Amino acid sequence: MLELEKFEWTRSPAGFCVRDGALEVVTKPRTDLWQRTYYHFRNDNAPVFQMSTEEKYFSFTVKTVFDSKRRFDQCGVVVYLDSENWLKASVEYEDGKISHLGSVVTNNGWSDWATTVIDASVKTMWYRLSRREDDFRLECSQDGVTFSQMRVCHLAAATGAVRFGVYACSPEDSSFRAVFTDMALTACQWPAHDGQPPDKE
Repeated sequence: MLELEKFEWTRSPAGFCVRDGALEVVTKPRTDLWQRTYYHFRNDNAPVFQMSTEEKYFSFTVKTVFDSKRRFDQCGVVVYLDSENWLKASVEYEDGKISHLGSVVTNNGWSDWATTVIDASVKTMWYRLSRREDDFRLECSQDGVTFSQMRVCHLAAATGAVRFGVYACSPEDSSFRAVFTDMALTACQWPAHDGQPPDKE
């Protein structure tokens, strides 16, 4: 179990409580992370709760429980290096029928968004974030045992120490409660590739 005293806020939420290894967050309205692509706006005000490491190979696991109820309400796992270089994965509420389980990767100030539709009744999700140098894998699970790959991605700015952790935000005029538990930092659970060898430069 991670010691949450190692974590720090980059921007504070409307309210939070740390107790017995759990973090409870109440989101601020009109907070989000997004850069430019398609929407043409830049949002960089979501609270993120992170710790730093120089370790180039690790996995970070967390369980999220949330009562999101307004469009775009979201909470999940994050690697936030600066306003133009970060990644996140979350369940993003859409309406009373569906939510989007997805991820955003932002390199050099341009975001992309990859999603799949899930039922809006889903109110808990586990995530596992793994780092192999400047590449990352995002996984999700509904039971904390069996994880499915969401994405493999690259963060060009992740050349040294990185900051990683959790976030919660409400892009519209909303606020909700999110609880993060079972945070763990382990050896990298993403094995080295054993197929085609890398190209020789």
